[in-house]
Amino acid sequence: MATFISHSPAETAALGEQWGRAAESGLVIGLCGDLGAGKTQLVKGLARGLGIAERVHSPTFALVNIYNGGRLTLFHLDLYRLDTREQILAAGLEEYLKPAGVTVIEWAERWFGDVQSPGAPGTSPAYPFRQVQIEVSSETERRIIYEDPRP
Repeated sequence: MATFISHSPAETAALGEQWGRAAESGLVIGLCGDLGAGKTQLVKGLARGLGIAERVHSPTFALVNIYNGGRLTLFHLDLYRLDTREQILAAGLEEYLKPAGVTVIEWAERWFGDVQSPGAPGTSPAYPFRQVQIEVSSETERRIIYEDPRP
C-alpha cells in the first residue's frame, strides 16, 4: 500500500492525472471516503490523464457517466444512492467490472464491502483492481491510501 498526502484539490487531481497517464484498458478503481473527501476530484485528474477534455462531474443521480474522446474510455460510477449489493446488481452495473477502458467506482464499499477483495468474499479480483481510501485529515489535507493493480 502506498500513501499520498494531498494538501489541495489540485494535488489530488494531479495524482489522478498520473494514474490516467499510466492506466491500461480493463483497470477498475474502487474509491472509498466520506462526502467531500475528494473522490470526484481524483476522477477529474484521472480523466485529464486519459486525455479527456469533457467536464467531469459526479454521476450521483445518473449512476454512470461515460467519457469518450481520450486515450481510453472512462466509466465513472457513483453508488451513493444505492444501499445494498442487491440494488447495485439489479441496476446492471456488473458489466463495468470488465471495461473496455477504465472504470472508477465511488462508494465502492457499498458494492464490495471489504474493498480489498471485490467479488466473492475472500477472493481476489480476476481483473486489475486498485483500491483507494481517501481520509480527510483536515480542511485542506487528504490522506490517500492506495494499492496498485497486480501484474
